[in-house]
Amino acid sequence: MSAVTAFATAYPSATDGKIAVINLQSARQRSWSRFAGDPHRVGVAELIVEQESQAVQFLSDFSALDRLDMLATQIAQAGLPPARRMLIQAQVAAIGHRFDEARRYLAVAEDAGADTELIDRLASSIDQACGVSLYALLDKRRRIATEADSLEELLPLGALLVDLSEFDEADEVFRRALRAYSDVSPFAVAQVCFQLGILWGETVSDPQTDVAAQWYRRAVGYIPAYTKARVHLAEIHNSCGRLDEAGALLTPIAGSSDPEVQWRLADILFEKGDVAEAQAYLQAACLRFEHLLQRYPLAFADHGAEFFAGSGNNPGRAVELARLNVANRPTLRAFEFAHAIAVSTGNTAAASELLVEAGQRWGGTNAFRISSLARCAAENFEGTTAR
Repeated sequence: MSAVTAFATAYPSATDGKIAVINLQSARQRSWSRFAGDPHRVGVAELIVEQESQAVQFLSDFSALDRLDMLATQIAQAGLPPARRMLIQAQVAAIGHRFDEARRYLAVAEDAGADTELIDRLASSIDQACGVSLYALLDKRRRIATEADSLEELLPLGALLVDLSEFDEADEVFRRALRAYSDVSPFAVAQVCFQLGILWGETVSDPQTDVAAQWYRRAVGYIPAYTKARVHLAEIHNSCGRLDEAGALLTPIAGSSDPEVQWRLADILFEKGDVAEAQAYLQAACLRFEHLLQRYPLAFADHGAEFFAGSGNNPGRAVELARLNVANRPTLRAFEFAHAIAVSTGNTAAASELLVEAGQRWGGTNAFRISSLARCAAENFEGTTAR
């Protein structure tokens, strides 16, 4: 597989990212004011969900999760029509990765006569997040993307192709999404660039960090406050020994509610020999992870597992969280991640169990056959045969 560099792609023009974030925050506050004045106002609660979701995704403002739960409570108290209320509550649950709960809300919304297209879109997103009927979903997403040819439809198609290890096609679909973009908001296009960074930096069998860094840098260029893009780019700089560049990306957002910022700053400071300051950041990261895991365990299980398997130095907690993540969303990538966590922490029993579970669920797919889990299964089989 050969990479097409980020420089080969034409980038859409967009509103300045700093201005866009200011506009988002102002719009979000206006929406809440309108909702307070009239909770039944058409579209206002739905707009709050969209705006708070963007605050989570791009700014790592995890207090938005609390505000969304408050919204779900308030629309119930205000007596919104059941179909509308259940759809909003399903969206809120899905944003918090409470997928079983979201499905229950959708079922009630359908019985109450909610818009079938809205139900289908959210149900498809939940299925994709949980690795359910992905090949049937792929046919549907390809058909819709062919008809619409818009970033909004191409982005989930590209993400699904990544999940199915169709990396070349995913790269093309993501870049096609950039070419198809005709709006001026920087948020969606920054998300595509971020996904291309994940593709080339973390999911392909032969990661190409230089290409990934170009995409992360472009995502930050669109949205300077894009916390996760800064974190991923800082990780690349740190792994290459460019500690000052890594620190320069994270220091401006050191007060973020995302504990991964403090975690990565701690790693950088340890590398630089600033042990006391590194320990302070590491302790802050640990406390913040536990706070978020107490309130939203399903939303932070994967990143929490990665932290406790590494700098957080709590192998048992790491495996517990990785298994929780698999139970909630048993995708192939979740199994690969949990298995790697179990192996890295020396929990051979959990690693073996996860390998068997992954084979039972994914063994018949091409994505499994080219995955790290298939290689591990083959090595285990050879080892057993040799004995």
